[in-house]
Amino acid sequence: MNIKRRSKTFHLIKRVPKRYRPIEPREVVWISLHTDSESVAQQKAPTAWQNMVEAWEARLAGDSDDAERRFEAARELAQVRGFRYLTADRVAKLPREEFLERVRAAVRPDGEPDGIEAAAVLGGAKEPPITVERALELFWTLAKDRTLGKSEDQLRRWKNPRIKAIRNFVEVVGNKNIADITVEDMLDFRYWWVDRLASEGLAPNSANKDLIHVADTLKTVNKMKRLGLMLPVGTQSLKDGKKNKRERPPFSTEWIKNKLLAPGVLDGLNTEARCIVLGMVNTGYRPSEAAGLLPEHIRLDHDIPHISIEPVGRQLKTDQSEQVIPLTGISLEAFRQCPNGFPRYQKTSASLSATVNKFMRENELLETPDHVLYSLRHSFEDRMLAAGVDERIRRDIFGHRLDRERYGAGATLEHKRDILQAIAF
Repeated sequence: MNIKRRSKTFHLIKRVPKRYRPIEPREVVWISLHTDSESVAQQKAPTAWQNMVEAWEARLAGDSDDAERRFEAARELAQVRGFRYLTADRVAKLPREEFLERVRAAVRPDGEPDGIEAAAVLGGAKEPPITVERALELFWTLAKDRTLGKSEDQLRRWKNPRIKAIRNFVEVVGNKNIADITVEDMLDFRYWWVDRLASEGLAPNSANKDLIHVADTLKTVNKMKRLGLMLPVGTQSLKDGKKNKRERPPFSTEWIKNKLLAPGVLDGLNTEARCIVLGMVNTGYRPSEAAGLLPEHIRLDHDIPHISIEPVGRQLKTDQSEQVIPLTGISLEAFRQCPNGFPRYQKTSASLSATVNKFMRENELLETPDHVLYSLRHSFEDRMLAAGVDERIRRDIFGHRLDRERYGAGATLEHKRDILQAIAF
């Protein structure tokens, strides 16, 4: 760093990169470090240079034809100059000294006003309108905290319902500026869904998911962008005369034993899907939990063979979903066939359920039309309940939240193994 003293104050002297010559005509700049101590100047120089570069970058962006980029550049430039960006009407209401400080910051050294600086510190930049489709683009970044830890497959399944909801909304209402959305627009969207429910025999929950995702997208953008809009969303959900969420019945013990585990019955499934199904019989894990297992999570050479469900490369459904489950009976045999996990379904667990359910339906392996692969999880809990397994142990094995304070470490792996061995197929 080239630092020199001038007028009792040290300055940083740097050559201006060619990239910034359009908005900084000097080839060399003197940046005051506001100190007469050389050691302090050395410490402050890197930050002072970084601030100068950020200001130049913001000014370059301020010359853009893109309204949204110009506005963001103005906000960034105001911050670099030490001000919070405020709209012009709010700047006008500031205390006199703070107002004058902003005015002085908008004037060039030659005494002439600087339009780009004024737009930043005096609030001259206008917030560009945000359309519904643009709101969804912004949402992915503004809601990024919700995607932390999600696998590629989980991220896809998180995004797709929101993409569908916004697409449906735009089809009905149009790609309006979100500031212009009215109660009538939301009602039009609701009525459109009511017609679909009647004509296509869909459940109200299908409509409610769209309404929730549209509302969440718009409210998140409004809040995080500090737009201050009064959005007419959140009260249009449809009511259902029965539970929206259909409870899946469990397979009976006789059906599992005599149908699903009959010799050769599952041979038509590919090896990985078959092993996941058989592994589920004596563990009750969620299909997605099995699909996400990595080789190091399958511990067959342990004194007590087991699997460890962990949030590695994916996000688990709940904090309690992280668990260790002993392998017994037919489930242990299945994992010995797939000791390295299930790479075929690791990134597409949704296709696993679709594949298995289709196979079971076509081969008459579903006890009733309401049964699905997930019914094995319900069956496993019923079998533990019938065997008198303690609630704390059941919830630990299932990865469910305990409705009271947790004390102690819970059942040991050996204890869990003994319990599951007694009910294993």
